[in-house]
Amino acid sequence: MTYVSNDPSWWPEINWYILFSYWIVVAGVVVVYDWVLTLGQEIELIWRQRWSLMTVLYLTIRYMGILYSVINVLKTMPSVSLTDAVSIIMYSAVSWINTALTAMLGVIMVARLHAMYKGSRTMLMILVIIFLAVNIACVVMAAMALNDTVAEEFILSGVYMCGYGDDGNEQLLFSMVWILNTVWEVLALCLSVWIAVKHFRGIRRFGPSTGSTIGDCFRVLIQSHVLYFAR
Repeated sequence: MTYVSNDPSWWPEINWYILFSYWIVVAGVVVVYDWVLTLGQEIELIWRQRWSLMTVLYLTIRYMGILYSVINVLKTMPSVSLTDAVSIIMYSAVSWINTALTAMLGVIMVARLHAMYKGSRTMLMILVIIFLAVNIACVVMAAMALNDTVAEEFILSGVYMCGYGDDGNEQLLFSMVWILNTVWEVLALCLSVWIAVKHFRGIRRFGPSTGSTIGDCFRVLIQSHVLYFAR
């Protein structure tokens, strides 16, 4: 149902929405501009090389990010009229793209940590179990939240806006999704810092006798990551 009003009391919300839409457009333009600038390098270094799982993940994340930006721009443009059905479809699309991108970035993080821990199967199993538990829970809660979400079109002083509400605990569910993803990110960060500190201690302990330096450490880490992702 469309709500129409010319009440001046809505002007602060209208001004905020217009400013917000400008920022969304700027962000979308930056994403597309970056894609155009790096398209040649992408074709040369990615498309024409031997493909791997990481190649697929990289390209999927890259182009889903562009799609995410485009949908966000269309969804927030104050001059575009969207029906309630179209609004909820776009809102759901943005939410599911965000969920999928988070999961794919998690896969990359698992692969990086697996490489940092020298291919430890035990660490891989722990990471996979935690990753699956977090992401399955996030998908279930996101589905429950989106199922309760309703959209309504507002036309306020000639400005088109989409309002979203819920009949249940949408905010609580999305907050839980955010908390779980944050816990996963913090865990990954702690594991990365731990193995890096452990490696640096080894370099400092045996550095004088072997001639190794911190620069050598970074070089080995980079080479191991490159070789791992090239497989």
